[in-house]
Amino acid sequence: QVQLVESGGGLVQPGGSLTLSCFGSGLSFFRAVTQWYRQAPGKERELVATISFAGGFQNYADSVKGRFIISGNNVRNTVYLQMNGLKPEDTATYYCYARAFGPPASEYWGQGTQVTVSS
Repeated sequence: QVQLVESGGGLVQPGGSLTLSCFGSGLSFFRAVTQWYRQAPGKERELVATISFAGGFQNYADSVKGRFIISGNNVRNTVYLQMNGLKPEDTATYYCYARAFGPPASEYWGQGTQVTVSS
């Protein structure tokens, strides 16, 4: 059974940093495209960053480009989201998502971790 487990959220002051982790149980991130999404209250879920180990690329939303870094450790089967220069508008629940290569292709979501940026 595949599970994505996020951790690392919390309360941080504006300008601060946090690193989120997404551990994949029963899933190889090397055989998947992994993304971080976020959803603030009253807003739609937003794609933040994408990583593909096999494809060797990372992509970012314009709102976080230059501040967030997505990376992974294939041995630990963990994907990270390093968030620097945090702003109040970054406050949201952050979700890890993986689309595993097929056949058949499968999709998985984590339970989410709350990030609050406030003084």
